Amino acid sequence: MDNSVKKAYELAREAYAKLGIDTDKAIESAKKIPISIHCWQGDDVKGFENAEGELTGGIAATGNYPGRARTPNELRADLEMAMSLLPGTHKVSLHAFYADTDEKVERNKLEPKHFERWVEWANKLDIGLDYNPSFFSHDMSASGFTLSSADEKVREYWIEHGIGSRKIAEYFGKATGKRCVTNFWMPDGYKDTPADTLGPRMRLKDSLDKIFAFPIKKEYNVDAVESKVFGMGVESYTTGSNEFYTAYAATHPDVLLTLDVGHYHPTEVISDKISAMLCYCNELLLHVSRPVRWDSDHVVIFNDELQAIMNEIVACGAQDRVNIALDYFDASINRVAAWVIGTRNARKALLAALLRPVDTLKKYELEGDYTSRLAMMEELKSYPFAAVWDYMCELENVPVREAWLSKVKDYEKKVLSERK
Repeated sequence: MDNSVKKAYELAREAYAKLGIDTDKAIESAKKIPISIHCWQGDDVKGFENAEGELTGGIAATGNYPGRARTPNELRADLEMAMSLLPGTHKVSLHAFYADTDEKVERNKLEPKHFERWVEWANKLDIGLDYNPSFFSHDMSASGFTLSSADEKVREYWIEHGIGSRKIAEYFGKATGKRCVTNFWMPDGYKDTPADTLGPRMRLKDSLDKIFAFPIKKEYNVDAVESKVFGMGVESYTTGSNEFYTAYAATHPDVLLTLDVGHYHPTEVISDKISAMLCYCNELLLHVSRPVRWDSDHVVIFNDELQAIMNEIVACGAQDRVNIALDYFDASINRVAAWVIGTRNARKALLAALLRPVDTLKKYELEGDYTSRLAMMEELKSYPFAAVWDYMCELENVPVREAWLSKVKDYEKKVLSERK
């Protein structure tokens, strides 16, 4: 171990010990909490169903940095490279159109067998898999509607896709021994003001009820529903709004609510929503991203909102009730680096949250000593949590600080640059 890292950690451990914080325990906790890494950062949300197809549903990946993964094997290799530079426990989140199969399969006909290679890979790495039905970039979503479509043939197609997705997710959980989280998001909506706002939502509710009525074993999979304010082409009306899905999750105890950082109005943050929803929901799913102006899904950086999100999870004692996943895609920079930057920041913020003296802060609050509460919150910002993070990276045998960047650059030179 680097002696300077160890010395810095020893000083940090002493400083935190005076606050009643056991840094060794915080590191162990931060390592064990899984963070789900989204596969679609590696290939610009192309998938393998029709890699040359056009993205629809309000989704756009901008940039043309060389080295995009073009095959399942390339994507898995890139993910492995990224995870070799990350401390802690991870999962990988797949969309339906990342099926690894030698035959063309309609989405409503996808089965567990079409993902066997992904499961073999996950078991080799001892990681879990999460899942997402793909309700976009398809001929059957061309109208802008899927589960809320007024065309019963279209709606039935996507209901079948939703049920099949839960079967695949159940297979993931059983085969890996790690519960799968399946997230349902669809881009249904209107570009201009609709005459009927209730009809699509009633159809969406009915579709979801039919999908979730299909029996699966809860120890292998849990479902979540994700809202959105708007997307390109559906600026005026989103069927699956925040109010719709909040009410749905609150009235369906087995369904989680997904809080996506970029799916609210520009002045909203999700950190304040976590405790509110935990009053009514058994669990939550977080899609940690970074909106710029709107839902642009930029690479996660170590900013105030990221830290506030992790602080809320820990302050609520909800580490076992909040599932942390990443969701962004940037084609303007090295895609492996994008994974590494965002995931390391998420884990770093989680560790920093575990180093806060939450009980002391709550005690000040209950006593009405708001002066001490504010003073302590501000002083904590300059405590040496970075020294604890560096030590954690050393313990996990991953690069400390920016040392990972040279490894990614070398991988780009030897592997990514060869992709045409």
